[in-house]
Amino acid sequence: MNELPVPMDLAQLAALAAALGWASGLRLYAVVFLTGAAGFMGWLPLPPGLQILQHPLVLGTSFVLFAVEFVADKVPAVDSLWDAVHTVIRIPAGAALAAGALGADSATWGVIAALAGGTLAATAHTAKATTRAAANTSPEPFSNVLLSLAGDAAVPLMLWLAVEHPVVFWPVLALAVLLALVLIVVLFKFLRALLRRFMPGPPRAA
Repeated sequence: MNELPVPMDLAQLAALAAALGWASGLRLYAVVFLTGAAGFMGWLPLPPGLQILQHPLVLGTSFVLFAVEFVADKVPAVDSLWDAVHTVIRIPAGAALAAGALGADSATWGVIAALAGGTLAATAHTAKATTRAAANTSPEPFSNVLLSLAGDAAVPLMLWLAVEHPVVFWPVLALAVLLALVLIVVLFKFLRALLRRFMPGPPRAA
């Protein structure tokens, strides 16, 4: 007889909320599908606020969108267009998923989780979009594919760490956020300089 999965403790729920927020900024539909599939298969006892993810209709829809995003994210220029469209989707979704992980028993914790999840999603999304825009300035397609595959691997890794090794998860998340902030600053300056090079302003009056 199969044993029921043990409910997650507060440390796991807090780590899962942070992981859902951060990972949503990279691969929202992968996050929704993988989390829902883990609950549907009985591998992970999802908290009440996330149990909707294991509904068959949600699973089917998220899988289709996951597959579309998997392909779109590896095509130069298409990836940046996809990121631009999802600026208004990933951040609130990351906030909602994080709130769903912690907000079932306390509205206060739900609000805190939503704020933290939205911030993490925004940081990850901005770093991803900036990095991919910079990569698109190169004529070769391989950097896009490699960066995309790195994102594909990072999402399930972070979700797994959050649930199985929450103590390890937090320093890894801190390093990921620090790297994201560095990339945002450095690559934003690079893209701004590149834009000024190809779109110079009006000539100054003599």
